[in-house]
Amino acid sequence: MRILLVEDEPDVAQMLAKGLREQSYAVDVAADGDSALHLVFLNNYDLIVLDVMLPLKDGFAVCRELRASESSVPVLMLTARDDVQDRITGLDAGADDYLVKPFDFHELLARLRALLRRGRTLQPEILEIADLIIDTRSHEISRAAKLIELTAKEYALLEYLARRANQVVSRSEIAEHVWDENFDPFSNLIEVYIQRLRRKIDDGREPKLIRTLRGEGYRLAAESGGSSV
Repeated sequence: MRILLVEDEPDVAQMLAKGLREQSYAVDVAADGDSALHLVFLNNYDLIVLDVMLPLKDGFAVCRELRASESSVPVLMLTARDDVQDRITGLDAGADDYLVKPFDFHELLARLRALLRRGRTLQPEILEIADLIIDTRSHEISRAAKLIELTAKEYALLEYLARRANQVVSRSEIAEHVWDENFDPFSNLIEVYIQRLRRKIDDGREPKLIRTLRGEGYRLAAESGGSSV
């Protein structure tokens, strides 16, 4: 899942971005309101973590402009001001949730998971495709009751495919949601990670779950159809 983190304090932004990336999120960072809006209208984010106190344009204004543009991306607002009126203002501006600084990082993760689960339709915490089980809370993966170790990026790719199970997912969609703005569209990185997942998830097991549809993209599914090469 790809997140836009809007935070003007460099140390805080660096710390949060590092922690989120370690949890398998792709993270872009903006340091002011104008930059945030530019990135939002340029990229397709799954969620925005938005500080209230920002240069150029504060978080309330950013959120209002997002909603005025009919963007439905979930927004979690962060603020150092523990004031009821500020929270009301943020929610009225279109924020989906509100977290007061200082906060526990694990609470932030829990709120992000809740917002991502909500999305357009309620998403389960446990994803199952045939005998593959993905716990999106603990990031524990198993197939036929055997645990599988994945890197953070392998997990992010697998979860994205699993949330779109039985659908064809294009290379560009994967790049938008699993990698950040530094992704090189001309690289073969996605193909490399698909092959890594295939070795860990499918090798020596039936049915094969990860399928390549030439010229279209990839599909995670239990039923047959499409090349598994």
